[in-house]
Amino acid sequence: MKIRKFKQGEEKELYEIFYNTIRTVNIQDYSEDQVAAWAPSYIDMEFVMQKIRDIDPFVAVEDGRIIGYADIQPDGYIDHFYCHHQFQGQGVGRRLFVALEEEAVEKGIPSMYSNVSITAKPFFKAMGFSVEREQLVKVGDQQLKNYRMVRRL
Repeated sequence: MKIRKFKQGEEKELYEIFYNTIRTVNIQDYSEDQVAAWAPSYIDMEFVMQKIRDIDPFVAVEDGRIIGYADIQPDGYIDHFYCHHQFQGQGVGRRLFVALEEEAVEKGIPSMYSNVSITAKPFFKAMGFSVEREQLVKVGDQQLKNYRMVRRL
């Protein structure tokens, strides 16, 4: 598995990972209506493509196929962190996390933080994050529970 920076032209592939992970993995902790609001069947692809370009993520690649992606912003915020639903529990997230941590240290970012789903909470805890607070966030017409988690570097 190789970890590298995202390349323009990979936006749709990353969105498919986002969509399918939420629809097949996060469904274990969220209702059908909640995942439909979080990962809608119809979305403005131009908006999605620009969002992915803006977050400038790392991608995990196995045999020429992207199997996960994650980003870290200049203030330490992890906006997206998704692993392909067929590659869960195979070290993809750990490898992506190492890349985020290395970038944070290199840029002098004092801590990393994210709004973490119920599903991802155990992974983030295993990576040394602690829960700062539980949150209810509005996504479309739904309320979703997540956690603000922080890890000091």
